[in-house]
Amino acid sequence: MYSNVDKLLTRPTSFGSETGSLAVGEFEASPEVRDFVTSECKVLVVGAGGLGCEILKDLALSGFADIHVIDMDTIDVSNLNRQFLFRAKDVGSPKATTAAAFINARCPKTTVTAHVGKVQEKDGDFYAQFNVVCSGLDNVEARRWLNSMLVSLAEVDDDGNVVDPSQIIPMVDGGTEGFRGQARVIIPRFTSCFECSLDSFPPQKTYPMCTIAETPRLPEHCISYAQLVEWPKAFPDKSVDTDSPEDMTWIFQVAEARARKFDIEGVTYMKTMGVVKNIIPAVASTNAVVSAVCVNEVFKLMTLCSQSLNTYMMYMGNHGVYTHTFEYKKKDDCPITSARVRTLAVAPTMLLGTLIESMCGPDSDLRLKAPSLTTASQSLYMRKPKALEAATRANLGKPLSELVADDDEITVTDAIFPGDVSLTLKLSFECEEAA
Repeated sequence: MYSNVDKLLTRPTSFGSETGSLAVGEFEASPEVRDFVTSECKVLVVGAGGLGCEILKDLALSGFADIHVIDMDTIDVSNLNRQFLFRAKDVGSPKATTAAAFINARCPKTTVTAHVGKVQEKDGDFYAQFNVVCSGLDNVEARRWLNSMLVSLAEVDDDGNVVDPSQIIPMVDGGTEGFRGQARVIIPRFTSCFECSLDSFPPQKTYPMCTIAETPRLPEHCISYAQLVEWPKAFPDKSVDTDSPEDMTWIFQVAEARARKFDIEGVTYMKTMGVVKNIIPAVASTNAVVSAVCVNEVFKLMTLCSQSLNTYMMYMGNHGVYTHTFEYKKKDDCPITSARVRTLAVAPTMLLGTLIESMCGPDSDLRLKAPSLTTASQSLYMRKPKALEAATRANLGKPLSELVADDDEITVTDAIFPGDVSLTLKLSFECEEAA
C-alpha cells in the first residue's frame, strides 16, 4: 500500500534538508524513517470541514497511521457539496466521528481517533502528545488560541533558548476562501507564529447598528437585524443555536419579512446561514490544492526528506493556477513569542474601560476578546469569577492615573491565550495633548 512512501523514504535523495531549510538535521533514507511515519508519528487534524476532510484523506493515503481529528460541528446539508466524507444520512451527526469512521473503513492501515468539541476545551497535555498539528480551521480566533497553545508548550530559558526540543510541535495551517487559499508552516519559537501576522487578516465584517435598525440596504442588514434585534426580543433567555434548523429557519423568516418591507432582494436560507455562522465560501478544488500542500509539508517536517516551506504559500486560482511564497518575519513585540514588554503610551486621564476597549477594537494589533488586567499589587479588572468582576467593575470608570503609576507593568490575560499565557504591558503616561 505504501510503495510510493517507500520510494521517498528508503532511497537517497538530492532534496534533503540543506542550510536555510526549516528542517532541523539531515535526511537519511532508511526503513526506520518509513516506519516512524507508518507506525509512530501522531498527527492532529484540527477541523473536519471542507479542508479538514481533504487533509484526513491525504494523510491516510500518505502513510500516516495514527491520526486524530477534533471538530465541534455537526454535519449540515450545505456541507455535502464539498465535504466528501459525508453523506445525506450523516446530517446531524458530529463531523469528527463521521469523518474518522469513513477513513477507518476505507484505509484499514490507518486509525483515526475523533474528538468532538472546541480546541479550547483541550489542555496542554492533550496537544503535547502529538508530533505535528495540521489545521484546517475556518476562523481566526481558534487559530490564535491553537497557535498560543503550541508556542507555550515549547518552554524557553532566560536566554530564550528552547529547553527541550521534543516540546516543539510544528503546526501546518491551511485556509481557503473561494478560489484562493494559503498554507503556512509554523515552528514554535523558531519561525514567526500566527500572531506575528495578525495584522494581515482584516477584522470580521460588521454593520453599524443604526444602518441595521433604520436604513437597511443589503440582505445582510436584514439578517443581522433578525439575529441581533428580533431574536433577543422573542427569546431573551436563549442564544441562537447556529446548528439548529429551527433557530436558523426563524431568523430566515424574520429577515425575509424585513427584506420585503424595504424591497430588498437576496435573503435566502443559505444566505442566512452564511451571515449568522460567518461561513466562508468554499470551492472543492481549492480545498484539494491547499490540502495537498499542507500534507506535503507535514510529510516533509516529519521525515526531513525535503526542504520545508519558508514559511507561507498563497494559491490564487481565480484566473488560472498561480502561487507564490514568502517568509513571514517574527515580530519583535509579538505578544506570544516575544519576551519583550510592550510599552503603551497613554494619557493619564484615559479611563481603564477605554484602554480595554482600545485593545479589543478592530484597529488594534492585539485584537483581544475579553481581557482581564492585573498589576503586581492589585486586580484592575477581572472578567471571572462573577464576584471579582463585580468588585473591580467600578475601576472601568476611573482614570489610569488613579489606578497605576507611570511605567507600571500590567499583566493582561485573555480568552485567546490558553492557560497561563499572558501579555505584559508597560504604561507610559504622556500629556493629554500628545495622547
